[in-house]
Amino acid sequence: MKNLEILPLSAESKKRIEEFARQYQRYAHIAIEIVSYSEGRLIVRAEQKDLVNDKFLSKKELTERVRDMFKDEIPEDWKLTVSAVNFDRKDIDGITDRSMASVFLGKQTGFAPCTPSACMKILDHYGIDCSGKKAVVIGRSPVVGKPAAMMLLQKNATVTICHTKTTDMPSVVKEADIVIVAAGRAGVIGADYLRAGQTIIDVGINVNEEGRLCGDVSFADAEPLVDAITPVPGGVGSVTTSVLVEHVVDAALLKAGLDIL
Repeated sequence: MKNLEILPLSAESKKRIEEFARQYQRYAHIAIEIVSYSEGRLIVRAEQKDLVNDKFLSKKELTERVRDMFKDEIPEDWKLTVSAVNFDRKDIDGITDRSMASVFLGKQTGFAPCTPSACMKILDHYGIDCSGKKAVVIGRSPVVGKPAAMMLLQKNATVTICHTKTTDMPSVVKEADIVIVAAGRAGVIGADYLRAGQTIIDVGINVNEEGRLCGDVSFADAEPLVDAITPVPGGVGSVTTSVLVEHVVDAALLKAGLDIL
């Protein structure tokens, strides 16, 4: 069985960061506004480098803060939603309506969601050809399952999405050549779902009863059966971080005026 570890991808991301820094004499970076709602007040934590400030902000203050971040991109009747902003060049997570539309339409007009993009990078890195293969995606979330299915379609796979209402899921999954698992439950995919010859991409990240990180696939069951599987930890999550870094660099290049999308 091949363990699909991904250290070369992280090295590739680091190389792009250094190339950007050499060319533009600065590092690409992001400012993060984390917003939550508690007791009728919006809470914003601004993080950049090692500076962390916690404070309560009114909706008006938050609007002004975000408006300043995005300059003139927010209309006067702006509502508290990311969909109101033109995020094509800033949505590095790939989670806005416009970014999602680009994935479903097969257009390179924004950034695709990081986790399914990481799954595709792993398949590409190890030369796993999806064309004509049967692929099953377990999970139908809008940020992993659905975009992953669309990306597999773009690679000419024949794709099935399984979910909690799927009848006889083990039989469906067992027929697949490639399986992307984003079920959100520790070890839920066992030997009855698996067979020889399969490639398993385990997106799950859970904590088991022993307090250890584990995936949605029972690694002990999969190891003697399948051809290849991503480890947890050290698999999809690590590549997802690399994809996010690459999106930051790409967004910085777009800001510098390079048309890379």
